[in-house]
Amino acid sequence: VAKLRELSGGKPTGFKFCLGHPWEWFGIVKAMQATGITPDFIVVDGAEGGTGAAPVEFSDHVGAPLQEGLLLVHNTLIGVNLRHRIKIGCAAKVITAFDVARMMALGADWCNAARGFMMALGCIQAQSCHTGHCPTGVTTQDPLRQQALVVPTKADRVRNFHRSTLHALQELVQAAGLDHPQQITAHHIVRRISDTEVRLLSNLVMQVQPGALLGALDAQHNVFRTYWPLASAESFQPVTKGPQGLMAPGFAMAA
Repeated sequence: VAKLRELSGGKPTGFKFCLGHPWEWFGIVKAMQATGITPDFIVVDGAEGGTGAAPVEFSDHVGAPLQEGLLLVHNTLIGVNLRHRIKIGCAAKVITAFDVARMMALGADWCNAARGFMMALGCIQAQSCHTGHCPTGVTTQDPLRQQALVVPTKADRVRNFHRSTLHALQELVQAAGLDHPQQITAHHIVRRISDTEVRLLSNLVMQVQPGALLGALDAQHNVFRTYWPLASAESFQPVTKGPQGLMAPGFAMAA
């Protein structure tokens, strides 16, 4: 990160990743603590994201879903007092205005969106993005296939989708009595638990207090109590073998 920042003349520098084992991410955080070097931003990708070029095995079974990954990254940075130095973006099937609002509530500073715009262009999810044979002309260098993409018409559709999505987000923010999407928190989102019960999202997800991971971990979420001690600033490998059967749901490969 420091080298890239130097070579780019001080431009904002960061990285994007899909969360795997918690101790691997914790190792990155401990390296930030040890070196004092932090990225300007981190983009958390969810396992459910990806283009048609992604191997099916990866799309279906590898990595943490966006909600789990975003929550862990956001709360870890809060717990080591680094959240104010690092912006967090997110990506993975973010399509509607409510998708954006929900991700902001879980800790994202912004959302990256591609799927909705691809469909506005005419994508039919043929999963041939990497072959050069996209039937709708969206992802191809073939002049003949490119004729299927009528730029003036599709440009209007993309613009309309973008404008309508932002307008819907604005209406959601206003309906909640807020001035900006970044004011959305987990207590603005309600989740139905059963046919007879709804609960605030803030009562269902982990919320770490500032600096909480710098001291004793006894009162912290199980993922921190179990895997934070295993993480190393020098390696992605755990310091010692972790207990069997305690992998937090959603992390690593989903069965």
